[in-house]
Amino acid sequence: MAVLMITLLFADFSNAQSDRDLQYFRSPDKTGINVFETSKETDVEYDGFKIRIGGANTLQFQALENDAAGPDLEPNFNLATSNLDIDVQLHRGLRMHLRTYLSSRNHTEAWVKGGYLQVDRLDFIQDGFLDNLMNKVTMKVGHMTLNYGDAHFRRSDNGQALYNPFVGNYIMDSFTNEVGGEVYYKDSGFIAMLGLSNSKTNQSTVKRDIATKPSLYGKVGYDTQVNPDLRVRLTGSFYNNPGSEAVRLYGGDLAGARYYNVEGTGTTTGRFNPDFTVSQFAPGGPIGGEATSFMINPFIKFQGLEFFGLFERTSGQRATETESRSFNQYGAELLYRFGSNESFYIGGRYNLVEGELANGNEIEITRVNVGGGWFLTNNVMTKLEYVNQTRDGFTGPLEGAGFSGLMLEAVISF
Repeated sequence: MAVLMITLLFADFSNAQSDRDLQYFRSPDKTGINVFETSKETDVEYDGFKIRIGGANTLQFQALENDAAGPDLEPNFNLATSNLDIDVQLHRGLRMHLRTYLSSRNHTEAWVKGGYLQVDRLDFIQDGFLDNLMNKVTMKVGHMTLNYGDAHFRRSDNGQALYNPFVGNYIMDSFTNEVGGEVYYKDSGFIAMLGLSNSKTNQSTVKRDIATKPSLYGKVGYDTQVNPDLRVRLTGSFYNNPGSEAVRLYGGDLAGARYYNVEGTGTTTGRFNPDFTVSQFAPGGPIGGEATSFMINPFIKFQGLEFFGLFERTSGQRATETESRSFNQYGAELLYRFGSNESFYIGGRYNLVEGELANGNEIEITRVNVGGGWFLTNNVMTKLEYVNQTRDGFTGPLEGAGFSGLMLEAVISF
């Protein structure tokens, strides 16, 4: 009831605003689907300071069964998750974003996920200042989601699940929220980005056994609308943590995973973390680790047919290990969007992770999703999927683990 009341209040407030459009902004509704980095083009004129209040609310009905590991499950509803978004147009080409998790699987209280300042113009210094440069350059700084790979543009971020055509994110969920800065160059479909972060999700000035070192990451790619029917995008990304108190790239989602209580307990069930970090609670030895990852993402959309691909390789080691370990992740999504304004879609996703654990075991995790969705309006959608996941090569609590069944998810995003 509280989530519903908050949703209605936000909706009334946002509708009362005369113009909710912001410059260089990804819309949280259906029009934001398949938007990756924001464009350097905008048809929104700056007419003064503006605040946009928005949010997202998501609820699932889960009917999953565990295989060998995990508790017995019954069909029922999961915890409703909710986000509050505040976006502010501070000046022409100067925008702030702030996201708060009102309700999440990992926390019972509301807490700030993070935010950033995005600079697309320097008019706050002087009108037209360096416009020729800023026609192609964007800068972002804050405690924010690092732009590594393209999968994070299609993932569910707690309550914001409208961009994701399926219910869960990828098995190896390369998503982290750290203090950093990014510089973009965009020109005629070409994009290049270089970023630097402090390698921390939870900020602290306390010195650990391994001193904090910044993580370097970047992306290059090309995105073009070949003709009205065909769009093609291809990007390559890298991330390097040279050795720090924690490698958070695959454990940075502090909201929790979407498939509840599968393959065990905890808030990250169903996922896999390469675990290149020694826990600070482990007896003896220094904490920390290091990792290097890269990801390649093709995206093709021909009329209603849509393909998104993922190949990722990560290598790293704990501070207590003498040799590095590697994992590969493969992903492929094929969708067909149809109906008036592509309000319906059907499709499937294949996801595979393989590599070597710290104990030497060669493991493999496979997940298949099949389902579809319906946009009742640009702000309201529902999706239904069948999911099946298997694990091979694990010992201990995860030996023979896996799960399968149906998921129904409803999303409101505005």
